[in-house]
This record gives sequence, structure tokens and C-alpha cells, in this order.
Amino acid sequence: MEPGSPSTEVILSHPRQSLGTVPLDAKYQPGSHFDLKGQTYAVLERHHHYQYKVGGYYLHKVSLYVQSIQIPTERSYVEGRWVIGDASCRFNANSEIIRCAVNPEGPCQGCRFYEPADN
Repeated sequence: MEPGSPSTEVILSHPRQSLGTVPLDAKYQPGSHFDLKGQTYAVLERHHHYQYKVGGYYLHKVSLYVQSIQIPTERSYVEGRWVIGDASCRFNANSEIIRCAVNPEGPCQGCRFYEPADN
């Protein structure tokens, strides 16, 4: 982490509680995953908090709203990012957070709703 970088508060979305303020080097965006204290979290939201000092506003801290997750075993690489489930299925959400509407818990293999995507 660079000297003078803003602190990052990690907040669990449900049940809402602060997991603490930690120095995170990467700029985590919604959908990305990271490990903290042996648990994997998915970033749901990212908020910037600014503070006024003489001369203007400065980034004071960053808040990451997260949820605890298990890294999915079924993933597909689509347009430079990992998505959950089989991206060749018509119902796949192409999301890092949710698999699909008809079978969100999975697994994709053997799913009775599978239909090839129209590409």
C-alpha cells in the first residue's frame, strides 16, 4: 500500500457489521473476490468518502460492502472476467455474483433447464 493511501473499511452486508479497517493494495470493484482473515468475500458495492481540506476535496477512505462466499467450482471466462456457472447456457447471468435465475444455487452440470445460448 502506498504511503498516504486512504484506509479501506470492509463491511459485511448481511448481517451488517464492520470487519475492520484494512490496508488493501488493489482497487477492488464490485464482483471481485478477496481473502480476509481466512474467509473469501465478494465485493458488492464500493463507496468513496471525501474530506475537505484547504485547496479542495481529498479521498479520505473507501468502504467495501461485501458478502461471504465460497469460490464456485463452476466458472467461465467471458470477455476478460470470470463469471459463475456455464456461460454457454442461455440462462446464465454472466455475473460474478449470481449464476442464473432458474438455478441460482447450481450446479450447472446436469441442469434440466440448460439451453444453448444464442450467439
